[in-house]
Amino acid sequence: MPNNIDSGRLHLSKSSCGDEHDPTAITVDVAQQFIIDCIKPLAFTKQERLSLRQSIDRVLAEDIIAEMNVPPYDNSAMDGFAFCADDIPRNGTVTLKVVGNSFAGHPFLGRCTSGECVRIMTGAVIPAGCNTVIPQEHVEMLGAASIRIDGRTRLVENIRFFGEDIRLGQTVLTCGRRLTAADLGVLSSLGINNVAVMPRLRIAFFSTGDELQPIGEALQLGQIYDSNRNVLFGMLSRLHCNITDLGVVGDDQIQLHNILQEAAKNHDVIISSGGVSVGEADYIRQVLNELGEIVFWKVAMKPGRPLTFGRLEQALFFGLPGNPVAMMVSFNQFVHPALQHLSGEIVRPPLILQAMNSLLLTKRAGRVEYQRGILIQASDGGLTVCKTGEQGSGILLSMSQANCFIILAADQTRVEAGEKVIVQPFGNWL
Repeated sequence: MPNNIDSGRLHLSKSSCGDEHDPTAITVDVAQQFIIDCIKPLAFTKQERLSLRQSIDRVLAEDIIAEMNVPPYDNSAMDGFAFCADDIPRNGTVTLKVVGNSFAGHPFLGRCTSGECVRIMTGAVIPAGCNTVIPQEHVEMLGAASIRIDGRTRLVENIRFFGEDIRLGQTVLTCGRRLTAADLGVLSSLGINNVAVMPRLRIAFFSTGDELQPIGEALQLGQIYDSNRNVLFGMLSRLHCNITDLGVVGDDQIQLHNILQEAAKNHDVIISSGGVSVGEADYIRQVLNELGEIVFWKVAMKPGRPLTFGRLEQALFFGLPGNPVAMMVSFNQFVHPALQHLSGEIVRPPLILQAMNSLLLTKRAGRVEYQRGILIQASDGGLTVCKTGEQGSGILLSMSQANCFIILAADQTRVEAGEKVIVQPFGNWL
């Protein structure tokens, strides 16, 4: 475990989440690397073997090596007539005798010689002696037994060749790939009907705070509805995990201690929202120090500075901020890639683009800021982005309206309309 961040993980700071500079907060990229360094993907010992349809969106636990060529034979790319290219006329036209038919699943078993052709359908085997297919729209039918062609067709046109898609011995899918619908098609084309996949992650999550009220109950003064658990449920469901909703845990240190201790016994990851700041009723870090260890608990970002990452026995722990936007930003930047890595999935860097800023953006120096934006592609192909109004960490509607983050560097304070900005489009995590 990293050992060079003691000031950020072992004691409380007097800095508040409103301060732009906090010497105990680590940078986003350092925090991301600490998390990855602390994670060892789940062992292959628990892999499952599933049918293709069951394996959609699961993480592949083996390399797939082709044991055949695809296609397994030369075949026609369209309906028409197969013949030898030596019969293509240099000038004028030529007449060819139709000697048979080749249909998909019912090949022509004879041999086509000079002056002959075979009527062929898309996907059908190219007959012996043929190396070119002319589309039926380019021929003149001379009754049922012959055709007339001109010189517009060329050698090997309109043929899909043996092994041109996949070659015998080729690695077509690699371990760690999350299987897509197209992947199921590739596996089917190779005659594979089951694959080994990684186990689903077991993730428990809960919200903290006496102010949280279940949806459907009347709100009293000082109470709010718990939106974070439904947001977490939605984001985790996209990752196809086995998830356990532990409900709302009140501002009670003993209750929190018991919940975390029990959840750590049979989960790979535990995620909380709220209770990670410096308030008197924020007990997450105290309990985590009792039961496990803290790697870090503050990141120089906005929104989302109060982020706790650590361990509870063998389970990873993420204590996310209670403000809903801060929670979602933290999930995207830290939890999502961590869960991918833990599940054995190949983690690819997020897509980062440049776009033209359409509204004035301002911030104070000191922290990387993730503003919510709407990314639009203009008719000329250029990208334009505008922020979604007010950017407070509790304005959840700003996330619902947005389709990207506008990422402002720690030292930036102002971006004029018309200047370029860095944007990170939302992926499938939201």
